[in-house]
Amino acid sequence: MQKPSIPQGTRDFGPAQVARRQHIFNVIRRTFEQFGYAPLETPTLENLSVLTGKYGDEGDQLLFKVLNSGNFLQNERRGVITPNVTAEDLDAGPKVVLPKIAEKGLRYDLTVPFARYVAMNRGTLTFPFRRYQMQPVWRADRPQRGRYREFYQCDADVVGTDSLLCEAEIVLMMAQVLNGLGLHDFTIKINHRGVLRNIFQALGGAGNENDLFVAIDKLDKIGREGVSKELLEKGFAASVIDTLFELLGVEGDYAEKLQRLLAGFATAGVESDHDRGYRGLAELADVHDLLVASGFRQFERLEFDPALARGLSYYTGCIFEVKINNVAMGSVSGGGRYDNLTGAFGLPGVSGVGFSFGVDRLYDCLESLDLFTETAETPTRCLLTHFDKESGLAALPLLAQLRAANIPSELYPDASKLQKQFKYADAKGIPLVLILGPEELAAGVVKIKILKTGEEKVLPIGEVVSALTV
Repeated sequence: MQKPSIPQGTRDFGPAQVARRQHIFNVIRRTFEQFGYAPLETPTLENLSVLTGKYGDEGDQLLFKVLNSGNFLQNERRGVITPNVTAEDLDAGPKVVLPKIAEKGLRYDLTVPFARYVAMNRGTLTFPFRRYQMQPVWRADRPQRGRYREFYQCDADVVGTDSLLCEAEIVLMMAQVLNGLGLHDFTIKINHRGVLRNIFQALGGAGNENDLFVAIDKLDKIGREGVSKELLEKGFAASVIDTLFELLGVEGDYAEKLQRLLAGFATAGVESDHDRGYRGLAELADVHDLLVASGFRQFERLEFDPALARGLSYYTGCIFEVKINNVAMGSVSGGGRYDNLTGAFGLPGVSGVGFSFGVDRLYDCLESLDLFTETAETPTRCLLTHFDKESGLAALPLLAQLRAANIPSELYPDASKLQKQFKYADAKGIPLVLILGPEELAAGVVKIKILKTGEEKVLPIGEVVSALTV
């Protein structure tokens, strides 16, 4: 007999784990709705034509492709492997074969499907359109702690406006969720793709811009030496790389870093692209001002980081990333402004901005810091015991009344020894046991035992529900 297993990078969640995960979802959902975002869901499967080309080359390689229906190993007729794939196609390699045998894929994130949804439903939406989405995504990545092949994202996006108020509110929502979960030692990093482009210009425009961004995005993972090696291999000169790290390493608070980069760009002869100098620096300053006006009080948790790049190629403006400082974990949230994403689906000129929380990483952080409250394996609050058929039938009306009063309750299904029923309640974390034995039924009462303290109360059957709803 084959031993049962699940695919690498996926997990089962027991009742207690699901209850903890629901706590995270609830905190995020309340925050999103408080800021006016409405719920949305999209299909697990998307056409590969929707997904490919939106995440850069590395992202495209991590897409899970789904084979079309049919047996692709069986010859259909004279040299034809499938109705669409010929022996010549096989000789040409996977890039030719894949589009003919796999037209769909599992969604890689929630942003691209959202852009596709907006383009398809443009005539029915009221812009600016705010939505949040809480669904699983899949990536063919190497599994490790904090990085799974199947995981949940919780996205909030708004499209149809260029207002930087949206960026400021992203910072507010990030902070509110993290504080609500008890993760108080966090850093929200912010940068702007315009700043990165200006850095590229300050390097003299040598090399490939996207290669530069991809390498910078790995700085936290492989360090300065690893990034330098990668850039050298991509054709960047050593002197250019030194200038790069001088610009990325500017020090000071939020405003001081902006001023020092402004001076650095001017010295390097970078031409301004905004009426206030440089678009990226100007918009980052505006976001800061909007946060001040909004009453944000955790500026010590907000860091302007010129080295923040974000790997996804569709970002065009402000970008964000969140780290929990007292846990060895990658980012738990990230996002940014994208001006061209819906244009890929025939709806140009609709700017959007959004961000996502990784629920699985948040869970791992909360677990590492022991911040979860004790969670029972069941929502059941009351277990009704019984000893024979008569007492079981007599307990059913009370069971119905408890459930009608929104008190999660269950009747132990078998007439068993009381000790066994108590052991069941204790193992599942049910706090109250209601005893209806022959003596209690004869007297018209119920004995209520609080398992945690051992305290017992005896109440008339007609008073039990009202006593437990207080």
